[in-house]
Formats: sequence, C-alpha cells, structure tokens
Amino acid sequence: MASETSIRRSERTGTALEPWQAGTVGGIAGAIVFGAMMAMQMPGVLDGAIPAMYGLEGGTVGMAIHVAHGAVIGVGFAAVLVAANRTNPSLATGGILGITYGLVIWAILAAIVMPIWLSAVGFEMAPAVPNIAVESIVGHAAYGLVLGVTYALLERT
Repeated sequence: MASETSIRRSERTGTALEPWQAGTVGGIAGAIVFGAMMAMQMPGVLDGAIPAMYGLEGGTVGMAIHVAHGAVIGVGFAAVLVAANRTNPSLATGGILGITYGLVIWAILAAIVMPIWLSAVGFEMAPAVPNIAVESIVGHAAYGLVLGVTYALLERT
C-alpha cells in the first residue's frame, strides 16, 4: 500500500520585498528627489543646516545625511502601514498615504524639531519655530509621494 504526501509550498513571485525593505528603498528614492529639489531651491539647507545638526559641513555630507534620514523615515512609513494593516496598497493609495505621511513628517520634524535642534547645536541661521517654508512643505509632499508609490510597487505579494 503506497501512501502519498502532499506538500504545499507558497512562493512569492516578482520583486516583492518585506515592508521594511520597501520602506527603506522608497525612503531613499523620495529623499533623492527631495534632495534634488532642495539643491535647486534651498541649497543652504543641504550645504549648511543639515550637516550642522551633526557638527559637520558641506553639501555632499548634507545630502548623505538627508538620504539616511529618508531611509529611516521610510521604515517608519512601513511600520505605520503594517500597524494599520495596509501593507499592500494600490499605487494611488500608496501615493496618497505617502503624501499624507510626508506632510505629517514636515509638521513634526521640519517645522518643529529641526529648528530646535539647530538652535541647540548653535547654528547661527537656525529658523524660528515653527519653520513654515513653502519649499519644505512641497518637498516633503514630493518625498511622501515617491515613498508611497515606490513602497506600493515593491511591497507586492
């Protein structure tokens, strides 16, 4: 008497990444886009303010820090979506969620935390709190859009 055993396998196909990985890649992509916008519209932020947060100088250092921040904040986006059970959004939903997240990040980190941090490290050109700059709002929205769409593209099962 022969016996048969059925083994069921589940395979992921395509380019699906874990949520944290998709958030990291999306955050890096969004930070590069936002960084390019900053380089054209607000070069002093990349050259001076961002590196000054860590006692450093220079635009290349500023861009590297900005991209690193973008990656970490992208992981935060993934964590929020996992907690809300929204890990597989459509491209449109990913974009909308990303823009919303980018604007929340702007309101907390760019408008409040960064000016306080810059003042604390003695940066002479630290902006007032809250730091309301249209270019920053638009840049954070663009970051969020790229983050959300990239996340939606990569975090597919």
